[in-house]
Amino acid sequence: MQDNVKEHIEDRVNKVEQVITDSSLWEKFLEFLEFKIIDFTTGTGENAHDIVLKVKYALLVILVVLATTYFLRWVKRLVTKNMPTSDKAKFTTVFSFARWIIYIIVLLVVFDSIGINVTAVFAASAALLIGVGLALQTLFQDILSGIFILVDQSVHVGDIIEIEGKVGRVEEIKLRTTRAVTIDNKVLVIPNHLYLENSLYNWTQNGTITRESVNVGVAYGSDVQLVKNLLIQAASTHPNVLSEPEPMVLFTDFGDSSLNFKIIFTINDSFKAQFPKSDIRFEIDKLFRENNISIPFPQRDIHIIQKPQ
Repeated sequence: MQDNVKEHIEDRVNKVEQVITDSSLWEKFLEFLEFKIIDFTTGTGENAHDIVLKVKYALLVILVVLATTYFLRWVKRLVTKNMPTSDKAKFTTVFSFARWIIYIIVLLVVFDSIGINVTAVFAASAALLIGVGLALQTLFQDILSGIFILVDQSVHVGDIIEIEGKVGRVEEIKLRTTRAVTIDNKVLVIPNHLYLENSLYNWTQNGTITRESVNVGVAYGSDVQLVKNLLIQAASTHPNVLSEPEPMVLFTDFGDSSLNFKIIFTINDSFKAQFPKSDIRFEIDKLFRENNISIPFPQRDIHIIQKPQ
């Protein structure tokens, strides 16, 4: 009984296969798969290579790309599942760059497996690839620098940085550029390769508290102890200056026409340091006027010697 059922099923399957094989629709579908989208020969003589791209190969490439996409999404979801939010953002940025490298490798492997001579393709487009490589040289530098920044963590969002004389608060670190906002509320877009070519000053890597200073000169003969007390008073009474550590005064030098001092103080927001420094200068000028301490300016005496007639 079982043998009869088995033979019956096999007979049905054979009939279905025969119908599909004999069907004109199936033949047209097979012909469509064999249709050549690209068909040309590169090189001559022994160096000649046939490059053929059929529909079935194109469909295979699409299926492989889709499978790779879903696989990469699964890997990303698996790796970032238990990551902190900050680390997850950094991994996503680096992963987005590595993803394209994986796509290129997969496509090259697929092309080679379906019989397309990858070497011949590169040889045919060597000049184009060289031109594109030179044009995108800076782009690759920016991307690699962005990866170094994310891995090295030398710059974080919220840091106040100075590069090429420009100061800004970092708002966003991307793979190619870093976006910062200046004190004038202007967006500063910094290509990441500049971090490798220039010295970067991170004002807040050790914290938001920074030391600032204001320089001033007084006339020779002034009471230097009174000058010291007035400078400390001008800084310590400002609301943005921290009481710890206390402001301090340095007698920096005997200048050509002045005694030079520097008042050093600590503030909690270096990004807006120019405003308290300006206020302190106003206060210093006021206190000096009230206490008859003059701020000199360079003077030169010119002696005209006339020759006797």
